[in-house]
Amino acid sequence: MASTFTHPVLSTRALGRATLARQFLLEPAAMSAKDAVSHLLGLQAQNTKPPYYALAARLAGFRPERLSDLMEAREVARIVTMRSTIHTHTAEDVLALRPLVQPARYRELKIFRAGLDGVDLRRLAALSRELVEQEPRTPKEIREALLVHWPDADPQALSVAARCLLPLVQVTPRGLWRRSGQVRLTTAQAWFHRPDTEPDVDAVVLRYLAAFGPASVKDMQTWSGLTRLRDAFDRLRPGLLAFQDEHGAELFDLPDAPRPDPDTPAPPRFLPEFDNLLLSHADRTRFVAAEARNRTWKGNQAFSVFLLDGLLAGLWRLEETKERTTITVEPFGRPTKAQRAELAAEAERLLRVMGPEGVPYEVGFGVVYQ
Repeated sequence: MASTFTHPVLSTRALGRATLARQFLLEPAAMSAKDAVSHLLGLQAQNTKPPYYALAARLAGFRPERLSDLMEAREVARIVTMRSTIHTHTAEDVLALRPLVQPARYRELKIFRAGLDGVDLRRLAALSRELVEQEPRTPKEIREALLVHWPDADPQALSVAARCLLPLVQVTPRGLWRRSGQVRLTTAQAWFHRPDTEPDVDAVVLRYLAAFGPASVKDMQTWSGLTRLRDAFDRLRPGLLAFQDEHGAELFDLPDAPRPDPDTPAPPRFLPEFDNLLLSHADRTRFVAAEARNRTWKGNQAFSVFLLDGLLAGLWRLEETKERTTITVEPFGRPTKAQRAELAAEAERLLRVMGPEGVPYEVGFGVVYQ
């Protein structure tokens, strides 16, 4: 179908380079871990290590202890926000973004309505808040306490309801670098000793474009899990630039955001599983070619991936023992000799940053996918 717009066209490659630049994946940024987490609007944190690897790929001189220290100081925290998944956010964004995406959490709750028959959700929220603000509780402890009041309800539905209705953060030591801890939850207000911030969707649209643009309305809806964002983009339209992609979709961007030449070199980058770079657009072709689709998952398991020339090009895995740390690189195709050398160099850089001090490391190449 022909496009109804007459905006300048940005090629798929140009879109990829633009987003890579503002994701700090063309050249590592010289900024603090906290500023990076804020600029990126949070880091996917379904598992505890991915946020650290996400920053290692993006920041010059990053050390994992810097993010871990921020968590201990309660300047960042782990919480369910976009797409009903756990993210690491700054305290300011926990208090601002969670209220913004609360409508999506209410929609999620409807999925479990059969298991909540007869449950007074307002009372459930009040009881859960009192419980976790007395002291942080595990999901099991929350379920068991709520089952006393609603013994016929589905236990999982009760704990999901508490998570959907309240902004529950995972308290430390959960999520600290090379430390372990059960998931224990309390409210964001109790953890940070601050109230929520009034949601400002227009401000978040601008921040999304700064981190992920140029982008469409559908792109931001995919990133946030929200719907009906067209009005916000239309309000902001006078201050934005408008483009279209090769398929005619309308895109928006900030006037002063970086849009590098499409031929700008894009060095290899190793990204953790669930990295937001690959989850924050409705159309992911700027990073994922057709032949690479559906190759980063197996069942419910997601794999760590690497980019080559700005595109998803393979998987990597890390193995740690007391004697050695090893990265195994598994390309989807056959990299050239020069590309193989670049991949090895980037893998070694990652190991120097993230590997245990004093433990030898090595880079290996695994099966070449056909």
